[in-house]
Amino acid sequence: MNLIPNIPAKAFSFSAVVVGYLLIDDLTANEQNALGNWLMLTAQVLSTNAFYQQVQQERGRNLGGQNNNQNNWNTDREIAMLKKMVNALNKEIENLKSNG
Repeated sequence: MNLIPNIPAKAFSFSAVVVGYLLIDDLTANEQNALGNWLMLTAQVLSTNAFYQQVQQERGRNLGGQNNNQNNWNTDREIAMLKKMVNALNKEIENLKSNG
């Protein structure tokens, strides 16, 4: 997916300013707040993921790779953690459905 245009950095940043100003007139203060928080959360997820990928790449270079047993253990642990997160999200979705 190629969402990032090939334009100068200043033009890319300015485009965010323009979109923000265009949205101000069409949204109430509460809608602006909700959308702004959603966009900030989206940005945090992207930033966190990108930075963690860099950490993993750095660890791979510094450690010279890991053995298979440790890789399997890490994968199993990651899968267990992700399952817990999915369960928590599902519970939250069900709570929102029942309260909404």
